[in-house]
Amino acid sequence: MFSPEKFIEDAIKEIKEKIGDRKAIIALSGGVDSSVAAVLTHKAIGDKLVAVFVDTGLMRKGEREEVERVFRDQLGLNLIVVDAKERFLEALKGVKDPEEKRKIIGKLFIDIFEEIAEKVKAEVLVQGTIAPDWIETEGKIKSHHNVALPHGMVLEVVEPLRELYKDEVREVAKALGLPESIVYRQPFPGPGLAVRVLGEVTEEKLEICREANAIVEEEVKKEGLDRELWQYFAAVLDCKATGVKGDEREYNWIVAIRLVSSIDAMTAHVPEVPFSLLKRISKRITSEIPNVARVVFDITDKPPATIEFE
Repeated sequence: MFSPEKFIEDAIKEIKEKIGDRKAIIALSGGVDSSVAAVLTHKAIGDKLVAVFVDTGLMRKGEREEVERVFRDQLGLNLIVVDAKERFLEALKGVKDPEEKRKIIGKLFIDIFEEIAEKVKAEVLVQGTIAPDWIETEGKIKSHHNVALPHGMVLEVVEPLRELYKDEVREVAKALGLPESIVYRQPFPGPGLAVRVLGEVTEEKLEICREANAIVEEEVKKEGLDRELWQYFAAVLDCKATGVKGDEREYNWIVAIRLVSSIDAMTAHVPEVPFSLLKRISKRITSEIPNVARVVFDITDKPPATIEFE
């Protein structure tokens, strides 16, 4: 049986042995995986760990403020926040292909991360990789390896959560005393809202997506389903539809709602939820957010769909 307390004890010891007196850096998203990896490493090496939160402008509503409040103010981590919204939006102008968006975001994120790593003279990269991450991508490779960043900087990689699944990571998070807002935080894709804004990423579509996502989260929590669902969010489709507001015809964006249940994200299904919940979400989105004509509900399981839209 998995013991989070034993895992914490062993992980802290192993991190100390691997990193020693060197400086380490971690990309902190505020999700449970990177949060647990950061707190474990902080316990092991203290302020020799530099946690970096990159505000890409593709984040959920209030995400940056929450990360600063929890990790800097409450937990005392050595946290650097990088405001890179303009860099990301400029790089994504005119790009519609989802894989191209991912590549652009990934490269820019690495560039920024490398800039900080060089500045703080880090030698080790801590990652919140968990088992489904490598199972779904390239198969298992050894947990202690090196990564060469684009401009030649080489960092040794430490992945303290590599053999854990999401439910086990949450157990560790609770044992570490992390706030419930972190323990039960929904998984969030690395490219952020860029993969929930289908087609070109614009400020208008991003704002619609951000506000619609906040409404979905609020209503799901009111319904008491936030602990039962794996993910619940909104996406903006790359098309418009005819609608009516007041006595006037409008032609505006379509928002899709996605609610799924899962254990480890390897598979997922859309559960039966109260229709009244969907109606409340739809009514709020169309009445509170300008430029939305329709709301639709995605009922596709994984497989054949993925959890995210892109």
